Amino acid sequence: MKKTAALLALPLAALVLMAGCGGDDNSSDSSTTDTSTGTTQPAQPSGGTTGDQAAANGDVLELQADPSGALAYEETSLTAQKPGKIQIDFTNDSPIGHDVVIEQDGQEVARSSIITGSSEVVSFDAKAGEYTFYCSVPGHREAGMEGTLTVK
Repeated sequence: MKKTAALLALPLAALVLMAGCGGDDNSSDSSTTDTSTGTTQPAQPSGGTTGDQAAANGDVLELQADPSGALAYEETSLTAQKPGKIQIDFTNDSPIGHDVVIEQDGQEVARSSIITGSSEVVSFDAKAGEYTFYCSVPGHREAGMEGTLTVK
């Protein structure tokens, strides 16, 4: 069903991009961006976790943009069970471009590309504590597109 929705959203996404709305669109490639090394690798399956849960090893979280196009994430809080390498499997099935930026104490620690109709895995090394995640597309964070990541 996600593929059908993504295929239906492609023509609308193209119109949005041609109108100059949004930014970098990497919808043809799911990838992992390791901000500590600057490398990109193919995305790995997330293990089926959602929302406030982590995978069995405690390091893969899922985050989705609202598929209807609203300026919101489906989840407003995420929890990782342990510090270390954290992966956020970010999915945006909406026709509006979104990204996810993770910061702690005002310092950016990870960032995805702006994507439409696809997903991307963002990885970073996390210490225990609270992080903020948000969409950096102008006006989206101000509209409430942000949440809290807690690393236990």
